[in-house]
Amino acid sequence: MDPHMYDNDLTPDSVESLEEETWISEFCSVSGREIFVEVPEEFIEDDFNLTGLSHFVTYYREALELILDLEPEDPMQLANMSIVENSAENLYGLIHARYLTSRQGIHAMAHKYDYGVFGTCPRLLCNSMKLLPTGRHDLPGVENLRLFCPCCLDIYHPQSSRHAGIDGAFFGTSFVGLFLKTFPSIEQECIELRKKQFSLTIYGFKISEFSNAGPRMKWLRRVPQNEYEIEELERDQNDSTNEDEDDDEDEDEFEDDSLSEDEDEANDDDDDEEEDKEEQKMEEDTKPARQLRQKQGAK
Repeated sequence: MDPHMYDNDLTPDSVESLEEETWISEFCSVSGREIFVEVPEEFIEDDFNLTGLSHFVTYYREALELILDLEPEDPMQLANMSIVENSAENLYGLIHARYLTSRQGIHAMAHKYDYGVFGTCPRLLCNSMKLLPTGRHDLPGVENLRLFCPCCLDIYHPQSSRHAGIDGAFFGTSFVGLFLKTFPSIEQECIELRKKQFSLTIYGFKISEFSNAGPRMKWLRRVPQNEYEIEELERDQNDSTNEDEDDDEDEDEFEDDSLSEDEDEANDDDDDEEEDKEEQKMEEDTKPARQLRQKQGAK
């Protein structure tokens, strides 16, 4: 076998690309992480963009050096390297969430959105609307990634098991809102699709979405919108609490009445027993006198 037969495969550009492969590019190239974008090192090197992240990551300094491909100041033991690598992944995820709120990050995600990297909505009438990754919490470790449909305005679990374990905080709660405001054409497309949505009717009348029988059970997601509705909700909660307390008091009174009736019955039984004993005693006391009168009458 010719030892130089594969030399032509390694062009200067490919050798240079291998030498320039960074931790960030390697992280994003792993299967299942294609939904991440590569955050520029300039963004990470700006301390303002990392404010407060040290509280959520152990070995913060070492993890940051690993992300930026810097030589560590203190050599790490092999046992701690796995911890540092895990911390670097968590730190990059939190940085990634902040980068997505920038103009560069939004446009980088728009490229992936156009190619449908995040999947499509499983709902039939959404007409395969492309999904957007989101998290319902900004704190790490609370909930995993969710996918948002701008048409039906609902969230879904990732269909791929490779994405199911990704922390939702790595995409944050603000990205989707900023993305849709940046590209209003998506909302216009969704408005046209919503006009074609099927709606339930009874004798020709549409059912309110806030009804218990309404579509998508929107009444379950209803929240107070103004001060009047907040006061009304608090008043209803107080009324229900008072009703529960009244029911408890009625039960206590019923139990007290039952106990008092039992006590009265027991006392009546005791009184009857005492009367019977007194009658028996009186009969025993008068028995000799009756016997004497009977003898005298017999004579």
